[in-house]
Amino acid sequence: MNILTKWLRAYLPGLTVDDAQLAEDLTLRGIAVEGTYDLGSGKGYLYEMDITTNRVDAMNHYGVAREAATIYGLELKPLAFPLPEAKKAAQPFSVQIEAQDACGRFTARVLRGVTIGESRDWFAGAEIATYFALLDQKKISNAVDASNFAWLAMGQPTHTFDLDKIEGGIVVRRARKGEKLKTLDGIERTLDADDLVVADHKKALALAGVMGGWDTMITPETKNVLVEAAWFEPMAVRQTARRHGLHTDASHRFERGADFNAAPLASAIVSAILLANGGSIEGELVDVRVAALEERTALRKPISLKLSEVHRLLGTTIDAEGITAAAVENILRGLGCGMTSAASAAWDVTLPSWRLDIEREIDLIEEVARVYGYNRFANTLPAFAGGVRALPWEEKEAAIRSTMLAAGFHEAIASTFCSAADAARTSPQPGQVVPLGNPLSEEASVLRPSLVPGMLAMIAGNLNRDVSDVRLFELGTAFIGTTEKVEERPALALGAVGALPTASPLHASRQIDFYDAKGVVEQVLGRFEARGVYFDRFGADSGLTPEWLHPYRSARIVVDGGTVGWFGQLHPSEAAARKIKEPVVIGEIYLDRLYKQPLRKPVAREISRFQPVRRDFSLVLDESIGWEAVDRAMSELRIPELVDWRAREVFRDARQAKGEYALLLGATFQAADRTLREEELQSFHAQVVEAVAKVGARLRA
Repeated sequence: MNILTKWLRAYLPGLTVDDAQLAEDLTLRGIAVEGTYDLGSGKGYLYEMDITTNRVDAMNHYGVAREAATIYGLELKPLAFPLPEAKKAAQPFSVQIEAQDACGRFTARVLRGVTIGESRDWFAGAEIATYFALLDQKKISNAVDASNFAWLAMGQPTHTFDLDKIEGGIVVRRARKGEKLKTLDGIERTLDADDLVVADHKKALALAGVMGGWDTMITPETKNVLVEAAWFEPMAVRQTARRHGLHTDASHRFERGADFNAAPLASAIVSAILLANGGSIEGELVDVRVAALEERTALRKPISLKLSEVHRLLGTTIDAEGITAAAVENILRGLGCGMTSAASAAWDVTLPSWRLDIEREIDLIEEVARVYGYNRFANTLPAFAGGVRALPWEEKEAAIRSTMLAAGFHEAIASTFCSAADAARTSPQPGQVVPLGNPLSEEASVLRPSLVPGMLAMIAGNLNRDVSDVRLFELGTAFIGTTEKVEERPALALGAVGALPTASPLHASRQIDFYDAKGVVEQVLGRFEARGVYFDRFGADSGLTPEWLHPYRSARIVVDGGTVGWFGQLHPSEAAARKIKEPVVIGEIYLDRLYKQPLRKPVAREISRFQPVRRDFSLVLDESIGWEAVDRAMSELRIPELVDWRAREVFRDARQAKGEYALLLGATFQAADRTLREEELQSFHAQVVEAVAKVGARLRA
């Protein structure tokens, strides 16, 4: 938000530091000034502020002025808005709060004989025209300007109704399902039964805390006005605003927790601006409160604070005297806290109604440290006792990380949230998705059951920023279960797109493909000891291949008979939905299953001094038999002298039967203590032929 130093100085007549120093000091205290702009001679500076969501009290000029007054120990000019004496009313204006869980306070003031027109300054120092011009805030009419001035000055949203269009009195209630309301943006909305509305005795008048209604808006013909200033429960406003796709200045503040006690003062501001053009007040301010919500906000119980605890947690300072009791009192009183001595160097601290983020003693100590200045604490290391305990799979995770980095992949971290649609497509266990109770958006409404959505989002983000060659991996946590019971599982996701360099002089690079991903997966699996590792796939019509993978360019990873993951090319429909035009290879390994295998321990063997012997086997196999079957058969031979085997050639020609292919299997035999004899080699030869025959291979004639 934007803050004017000229407006701040109206509240701080004793402020002597320049605007640049003020910006630096505010930023050091957590009220971040992101940018400063000189507005010209005598106009001060415009601050671009970055106020965190928990500090709604500082999202206005008076709140920032309060922070500055506390930093410099200055007296803050009180907000005072004198109003003319009210005329006696026949009876108080009727206000009822039916939704007492969602509206804690509602104030109403009746103004008669007002003139709707240009707003005027109503007392010295309230330079509406000047402030609005410097903020590029358009002046509209005194009714609109009054509400805008109130939230810019003190952060309290207000609303004005045409009193003559209100039937009966005001009722704050839940909407009736199907009830209609035309809001100030000209849209007729169908209300939900959970929407919070301000209504009269016959109809809804406004979405409470979000937007007013069309039928009761102020017009140039309006003569009688009802000024509303209220406190609405943050969750109720947030749900109503999101249901109708609205985000207004009022909802922005109410959603973050407004000041329960600000309503009467804001009502006075609006009334003073309106009455500057003429008119009178009828009756006293109607102020209806809900005791339960007032107790939860403005009348919270005092918090005990001990100076010894301040010293214990904050440590030593660069100042010789350190943080004194007087310093603690000055800081907390400046922030609006009430201080009552409970014992020597201890207080019972009454919390201000505008600081709902303060709940415990540690919060008060944080405020002391913040305003005192973090730069004034000595550089010391925290005390530590005990040892660091690594996770049970720490060594295995480190092995995977080093393997992926060596393969040319970069480690990345994605959000732990994803959309419900992404979760349904990528969850390894359908139906086991954990929804969030209060999601920030539809795109982040559930805990991710898989790392795939985040990996795809990161790849798409890189491609959208003209990074064409991407190789990423993430070691993260997936979440499976229900709201009542959530199970966290470690997982590895990998994704790649773009070109790879080649050794061929004819081709400088080629597109990364399925077999590159397979090679990386094999490297990862090779770090673990397992009796059997193979890859397979299911038919396109089986429904067993994950929806996010291409049915003909993907594979399942099986370790010792159990599925530990999937990899392959991204499904074309998934790529199109994410506007990815290049072929992407992606995979996920369920590490909670892979971690059941021990790490392969590197063994140093003495290099044999005796001659290795290579034998080639020309085999004929059915097209349905893959290399994995032959490889597994060779590994199960357990011949100590069999030191290596690999596929030398794969070829097909017209002389072979239909549905068959030829494979040249090369095997290397070597003993560590002798030269192999011919009869031994013949025995090994026979064992190899017998082993591959069991998987359906035969020697070529």
